[in-house]
Amino acid sequence: MIRAVDVIRTKREREPLTDEQIDWVVAGFTRGDVADEQMSALAMAILLNGMNARETARWTAAMIASGERLALPDVGRPLVDKHSTGGVGDKITLPLAPLVAACGAAVPQLSGRGLGHTGGTLDKLESIPGWRAELSLDEIGAQLSSVGAVICATTPTLAPADRKLYALRDVTGTVESIPLIASSIMSKKIAEGTTGLVLDVKSGSGAFMKTPERARALAEAMVEIGGAHGLRTAAVLTDMSVPLGRTAGNALEVAESIEVLRGGGPTDVVELTVALAREMLDLAGITDAEPAEVLASGAAYPVWEAMIAAQGGDPSAPLPVASHVEELRADRSGVLERCDALAVGLAAWRLGAGRARKDHAVQAAAGVRLLVDLGDEVTTGQPLLEMHTDTRDAVPAARAALDGGVVVGDGPAPPRPPLIGPTLRP
Repeated sequence: MIRAVDVIRTKREREPLTDEQIDWVVAGFTRGDVADEQMSALAMAILLNGMNARETARWTAAMIASGERLALPDVGRPLVDKHSTGGVGDKITLPLAPLVAACGAAVPQLSGRGLGHTGGTLDKLESIPGWRAELSLDEIGAQLSSVGAVICATTPTLAPADRKLYALRDVTGTVESIPLIASSIMSKKIAEGTTGLVLDVKSGSGAFMKTPERARALAEAMVEIGGAHGLRTAAVLTDMSVPLGRTAGNALEVAESIEVLRGGGPTDVVELTVALAREMLDLAGITDAEPAEVLASGAAYPVWEAMIAAQGGDPSAPLPVASHVEELRADRSGVLERCDALAVGLAAWRLGAGRARKDHAVQAAAGVRLLVDLGDEVTTGQPLLEMHTDTRDAVPAARAALDGGVVVGDGPAPPRPPLIGPTLRP
């Protein structure tokens, strides 16, 4: 007979959990038979003592088994997805999904909402008038067949154990465990039913993983899980020490994504979008399309319009505009030496673009627009960025978040390319 206390003791003593112990404790916790305090103790033991590759793969399988798998229909195209570990200005999903669809694959992108300084894909898209995130399985399948791309909310039947466990980890200081992070992400993606997955694993001040070493460890763990479950997986390590692009916020990031889809936009957003598209197409087995050319030509934009319209949105409608905009100006002449992702993300959050709790609302028009790039020369009094909000009283707190995070010095600023190192594969 398996008991929760014995499972806790096993991991506390740095011993590997058996498959039977893992299956029993995850199923029991999902049903409510394993108490929150018992799972909290086990999560802390896992944080401190880790899990090996077999344990992590089995833990992932147990979380998948706690719910249903998404049975996507045959849509006549290879299915391939992408997941990002999150960051500031990380709008890449918005141009990426229609771009990959325009190149011949189908992208079933089940996404989430933001919490804290990192933005959520659904929050961004919900700034588009009429757009809805909640779709049925039939609607997802129909849209994949007709458009080739869908970005929508995940269904509550996918890996319910993960949702319950994440809430517990969030209040018990155990979020940072790499095996638990990896199994959390991969359980949902494997249950989603895609045949290929590209992981964008970020490191830097604005990322969950602050160092490249931690990001690489997480990427390796997820790639290994994907391989163990028969999912073609690749991971790309990317920089999140500076914001992606020139906007952090909801409607602001949608507008920038549209620029990219029309063949323009910031260089770093274009570079990362194309790099991830190439990896996705490689997993899908598509070799006759060059995503850089497709993106530059604007050919992915009609797919974006169709994707938004299929979910009730009006792609031609004006996006929300903040009622109050203030500038942050340079206090000296020189070079923009520092534009810290965390500082910009916290400022956008305080302006109303993010939420402190999952049940909080966000302002569609709130956020930060950067007016100069890292390494640019500026003069005293020149505007460096704009703060957008519908809550004027939020501006002082946003300015405080930016203090020390946006710095003009004598330069030069170190280059910050978005890609770090080679792609990781099984």
